[in-house]
Amino acid sequence: MRHKLLIANRGEIAVRIQKACRNIGLPFVQICSEADRNARYVREADDALCIGPARARESYLDIASVIYAAKVSGATMIHPGYGFLSENADFAEQIEAHDLIFVGPPSSAIRDMGNKVRARQAMIRAGVPCIPGSPGPLPDDPETIRAIARDIGYPVIVKAAGGGGGRGMRVVTEERELLDALTLTREEARTAFGNPELYMERFLTGPRHVEIQVLCDTFGHAVHLGDRDCSMQRRHQKVIEEAPAPGVPRDLIEDVAAQCLAACRSMNYRGAGTFEFLFEDDALFFIEMNTRLQVEHPVTEMITGIDIVEAQLRIAMGEPLGLTQEDISFRGSAIECRINAEDPNTFMPTPGIVDRWQPPDGEGIRVETHIESGYEISPHYDSLIAKVIAHGANRAEALTRILAALEATTITGVSTNIPLHRRLVKDSNFRTGGTGIAYLETMLREETPA
Repeated sequence: MRHKLLIANRGEIAVRIQKACRNIGLPFVQICSEADRNARYVREADDALCIGPARARESYLDIASVIYAAKVSGATMIHPGYGFLSENADFAEQIEAHDLIFVGPPSSAIRDMGNKVRARQAMIRAGVPCIPGSPGPLPDDPETIRAIARDIGYPVIVKAAGGGGGRGMRVVTEERELLDALTLTREEARTAFGNPELYMERFLTGPRHVEIQVLCDTFGHAVHLGDRDCSMQRRHQKVIEEAPAPGVPRDLIEDVAAQCLAACRSMNYRGAGTFEFLFEDDALFFIEMNTRLQVEHPVTEMITGIDIVEAQLRIAMGEPLGLTQEDISFRGSAIECRINAEDPNTFMPTPGIVDRWQPPDGEGIRVETHIESGYEISPHYDSLIAKVIAHGANRAEALTRILAALEATTITGVSTNIPLHRRLVKDSNFRTGGTGIAYLETMLREETPA
């Protein structure tokens, strides 16, 4: 069957998917909103359709419009990228109902992994290590909840079962705070996610964020592509990612990755996926699975030589993975800096027109972006405008190269977080490796005048 892909996203990830399509000769159509219709990646697409106004809910989040665009353009497949509808089980289910191919896992897997309680229960069944926590959704009875918290041990964290993006969670350090925290979190979960269900876990005080990338086809073949460290975060949003995670035992990664693959086989998973963990005291604890492509996928591609997006497309077209675990080797180290259009001090978005954009180049450097000189950054979307990635034979070389790349990057007309990246890459603790998820926010808080 001759396939055609609809790219249901925008910005740098749309450019990345277009590149993979061209590499394998797959025709594609690019959707856009009115705000993006003059972007170069839209103008240069094989075909393009404007599906609505600038506001995402009237364009990129409009399921009916996206599916209609696929139908009228003759597309047989839809790639959601990340963000927007990428982890929306209803979207995937409707694609399936319209005899189209969703470039991602079955809607059932998205739905199960999107509910943190069901995901946790599935991981426990597969032997994936999880943080001590409630066996299921928290009941309504206060005394039972108190007993569960005592059994887990304080501090605990209360989380929304349908949450994500750092919302719908509260840390509780003492029993007297518990019921108020439950009431607030339940209402937040109801408002933000339409699901008031909560669960509880032990709160780790100084963990790192480590994740494992997997690829699975429809024939039962599954491999992992190693690990990444995404601990440099602000407000639960990743700032810098690297592969592999420095200082994490390789045998631990291999053991846990094997358990992740077993979990994938048990749910008939298909495509790319990421298992996210907290790492503390030489142990990994599962927190969630992202059933989509990750923003940070380039660092894994750099150390494995495997094109994850191309693999997604081939798997969706029914091709076998064509890889065994023995075929995968890991070479050197890679670091990615997310470049956002934002004030480097207040972190407020800075939409506007890019007067000049000069990306870095050189050995081991990769840049993913959709902007150019004269590009207008819209206030309607995420502030991510580019990713700068450096690969080296070892972590020290990757650090040297990423710093040189950041120094060589020029963007004028709007403020960006490049100054922050330069500071972090020079930071002695980051250069040593092993900083935890609280490191950046602690550093910024200590720098803020009282």
